[in-house]
Amino acid sequence: MTERTQTLLTVGQVAERLDVTVRTLHHYDEIGLLRPSERSPAGYRLYTADDLTRLQHVVVYRRLGFALEEVALLLAHPESVEQHLRRQRAAVQQRLDEMKDLVAAINRALEREMNDEHATAEDMMELFGDGFEDAQAEAEQRWGDTDAWQQSQRRTKSYTKADWEAVKAESDALHKGFTDAMDAGEPPTSVAAMDAAEAHRLNIDQRFYDCPPQFHRNLADMYTSDPRFTATYDEIRPGMAQYVRDAIYANADRQEQ
Repeated sequence: MTERTQTLLTVGQVAERLDVTVRTLHHYDEIGLLRPSERSPAGYRLYTADDLTRLQHVVVYRRLGFALEEVALLLAHPESVEQHLRRQRAAVQQRLDEMKDLVAAINRALEREMNDEHATAEDMMELFGDGFEDAQAEAEQRWGDTDAWQQSQRRTKSYTKADWEAVKAESDALHKGFTDAMDAGEPPTSVAAMDAAEAHRLNIDQRFYDCPPQFHRNLADMYTSDPRFTATYDEIRPGMAQYVRDAIYANADRQEQ
């Protein structure tokens, strides 16, 4: 047996050596990305050393996230093995740097959670705007002696920035539930609008304080009687404050039936 013959490998041998499936190798053959250069006397596909080098580049590029079409373009350039390896090393190094940054960010978040680090005033203003502190102070002045306010303070005192980010995302989603119903032409008494109102009530009930349907009605009245609440909703969608108020009333009636 000649040295050249000894370097030839079957599909199964190549699959085992480079940890790819036979099916994958057949697919590469079908699309012309990697076709075995030799055949055995019996007609079996045989891979040469050059074929293996090309396959190694394919495997690396695929692990780096390149699509097969992109890999084919990369391999179409008449570059040396050294040039391919240098490009792959640069791409891997970039991924490593990105992963290091991600790990550092996760470590910071984990440290905050382990230390039970609460959200700061700066965090809250970043999430809810510069007027957050004034709104918080006014809310305490208006409702500070109520059971709902005390319950809300107990629940939220341990909230981290991540918790408040989740609250902000939930609030945006709740608003979208109402605007979607409005945009679809659904009246406040429709199932879609009442479902949005019920989601709103449950969010308050779970995140801040007990919010039975009647209490929810009281909140809804403020959305139209207090110009600041009205402006907040109507800035999202004209007429939204009245729509939300009416949907909450309709849902409360539904819940109490």
